[in-house]
Amino acid sequence: MNCTRAVRQGSSAGYLALACVGFIVSGNSAHAAEAPDPAPEPAEQDHRNDIVVTGKQVDLDGPKAVASLQNTPRSIVVLPTQVIGETGSTTLADALRTVPGITFGAAEGGNPIGDRPFIRGFDSQGSVFVDGVRDPASQTRETFDVEQVQIVRGSDSTLGGRGSAGGSINIISKQPVMRDFVSGSASLGTADYKRATIDLNHHLGDQLTVRIAGMWHDQDVAGRDALWQRRWGIAPSVTLGLGTPTRLTAAYYHLESHELPDSGLPYFYTIANAPGTGTVYSTPALGRVTTITGQTGTIARSAFYGLVSRDFRDTTTDQATVRAEHDFGTVTLRSTARWSRNDQAYIYTQPDDSQGNAFGFTTATAQSPGGLVWRRPNSRYGFSDSIVSQTDLFGHFDTGKIQHSFSAGVELSWEKTRRGTFVTRGFLNANGVEQLAGGATNSPRCTSVAIARFYCASLFSPKPADPWVNYASDTSGATATIDRTLPLEETQNDAHTVSVYGFDSITLLPSLILNLGARYDRFTSRLTPGQGYTATTSYTLSRTDDLFNWQAGLVYKPTPWSSLYASYATAATPPNALLGEGRDDNALPATASATNLALLDSLKVQKTKSYEIGAKANIFHEKLALTIAGFQTEIANARVTDANNNVAFIGKTRIRGIEATFNGQITRWWSIFGGYTHLDPRIVDAGYSALAVVANGAAKATTVLVPSVNTGKQVPQTATDTFTLWTSVTPIRHLSLGAGAFYSSRVFGGYADNRAATQTSAGVVTVTPATRTLYRMAPSYWRFDARIGYKVDAHWELSVNVQNLTDKAYFNQVYTSHYATIAPGRSAFATLSFKY
Repeated sequence: MNCTRAVRQGSSAGYLALACVGFIVSGNSAHAAEAPDPAPEPAEQDHRNDIVVTGKQVDLDGPKAVASLQNTPRSIVVLPTQVIGETGSTTLADALRTVPGITFGAAEGGNPIGDRPFIRGFDSQGSVFVDGVRDPASQTRETFDVEQVQIVRGSDSTLGGRGSAGGSINIISKQPVMRDFVSGSASLGTADYKRATIDLNHHLGDQLTVRIAGMWHDQDVAGRDALWQRRWGIAPSVTLGLGTPTRLTAAYYHLESHELPDSGLPYFYTIANAPGTGTVYSTPALGRVTTITGQTGTIARSAFYGLVSRDFRDTTTDQATVRAEHDFGTVTLRSTARWSRNDQAYIYTQPDDSQGNAFGFTTATAQSPGGLVWRRPNSRYGFSDSIVSQTDLFGHFDTGKIQHSFSAGVELSWEKTRRGTFVTRGFLNANGVEQLAGGATNSPRCTSVAIARFYCASLFSPKPADPWVNYASDTSGATATIDRTLPLEETQNDAHTVSVYGFDSITLLPSLILNLGARYDRFTSRLTPGQGYTATTSYTLSRTDDLFNWQAGLVYKPTPWSSLYASYATAATPPNALLGEGRDDNALPATASATNLALLDSLKVQKTKSYEIGAKANIFHEKLALTIAGFQTEIANARVTDANNNVAFIGKTRIRGIEATFNGQITRWWSIFGGYTHLDPRIVDAGYSALAVVANGAAKATTVLVPSVNTGKQVPQTATDTFTLWTSVTPIRHLSLGAGAFYSSRVFGGYADNRAATQTSAGVVTVTPATRTLYRMAPSYWRFDARIGYKVDAHWELSVNVQNLTDKAYFNQVYTSHYATIAPGRSAFATLSFKY
């Protein structure tokens, strides 16, 4: 069937477009249509010049946006709701894959499954904001209440506070507006995909306006066995005084999700069993492979190593926001208060390769034939609470002939996280040590008993429905329930932040603009570690850091629609910046020993600085925005281990790159969004690593420090080249065609080598140089998407999206070791949307 011809044939178009879905195998996501002015269309014509694509050039939103995009000396991408909707993006991760230069990382604990975006090579998990207010908790964010997403690239602590080494992400939510409308959508697709959305805005009179956005979502995961995702959300908001100098807005956001989580496929080799010498690349086990004993088999992209009877992930997000604003002529005073709570609980399986079970191994004391995967159970439950008060004064004023666009503010925040794990309450041995189950005490992991208990699965044919039973310990035959840790064993982080900031965009001449900004943060963090199973008391470690960051940029405008700029900016990441909600390379010590108490006092703030030059132009009557930038971002004092096995702040990382973006309309019937980023992400100095030296006669066991294998390597979880393109054309009235192309070069998860150290009985240590260096990596890939839409009339539209059109098997997240996450296969869904 020719789907393009089908949607041109009058009243039968809807049924024929839906029929196109039947030719595709498997399914994914959709997004509600937005609600532009529903004015009736003129009489139908076939002249292309009469066709106007809805939308206008997007710009920054928020009180800290003291200049337009073109006049801001930073590389900023504004992802509009039109692109989010057309691409069928239902989560923040879906939406951000359309932006070049962003990759997503996997993890082991903390936030292994939630949003973990990397911008310009730096983890930006803790630099996500909603309407300008920090939103760092572990979660997977939805798009049903998203108006646009702003991605600011480069060191950004001046704008957002702690962290923001590579950039920040600001999600602008839907708020009441000055018009009545209702819009919504219903979607059906392959892989049992179902989604419904609603967006209602009504002006009640007397300046009272109400808006409600809602969503229900239910799907399996295309190309993956057993996996499913269910969620629903609602976001009501009300504004009093809209359109007047004084406005009061109250908003609430609730999202609840349930899923069978997926961590993907294991790497095939470890440093101990990788064949050959020199550089060895270990990719995730996919396709036809042969183990160490010659066993050959095929790992399908659908292979899922988790357990249906054990694995789960449940999350809940609640946010309440109150905002008051008053205009004093050209100056506005805004006060925002927000309370938020995020709850998360999960047990998920990591397909663990750490002992070489996938490829197999042979040592002096043990061996494995390969073809096995340890089902490593990772678990967590906990919550994250925050209260933020943010007051901004912003507007315009002149000093003589010099124009100022300014913003100044004060922010107070209180944050608290608390977490524990799901454990087996087995029994205490004679030494008072709790016995655990799951295979963690087995060496090698996949013993015959472990296989019989389904702790391990076949590499080639895992069975998610295996009748797994939780035993009291790895040596016990008694079954046990899975319980939460005791309250005393839970870890709690508390933080308090006081911030003062200011920005000024100074128009010195019509063609010359100076942009300045500064911010001071006083960040106090407290850690109360979880104690042992038999402990009766707890303790707290705390520290306070003063952070000062600034930025400066100069913009030259050769024409009113173009600009050249140069800028400098800093960022600061204090110890314990993520409060245990993600990977923190500079965390507070977890115990109160004398060594760690000394370490607590010696910790330092990790600082980052960015240099950037670029050019921007708005062409085609300012309908199309083009940008190009070159930059360098560097950390000069990252926390590493020095040659004396002490913590030192001497680590260096440098990211250099260029990027180009495009966003807008080429003609009235052709829109385009995307860009290209090239990075040279390099670990300049990773410090030292400790090699274990076994005892030999009178010489006791010790360690020897050697330069880290990471020095000189590409920054993990960062692609050197990314390209994204989403384009939509309207060849004739009512018909729209969309296409997407997305490329990522290979991404490395981590590195290892086989250096070893031995000693004589006299204690003389010898380090054997490495003969093999292992690079864990995910290969490069291209992904293609497509969309066809038919606008039945001014109110109704039918569209069909196909994602991963070629059914490419690729990996969209990599972890340092163990595993990489495989992306969904080809999926298709049809969406019937309306707007009145």
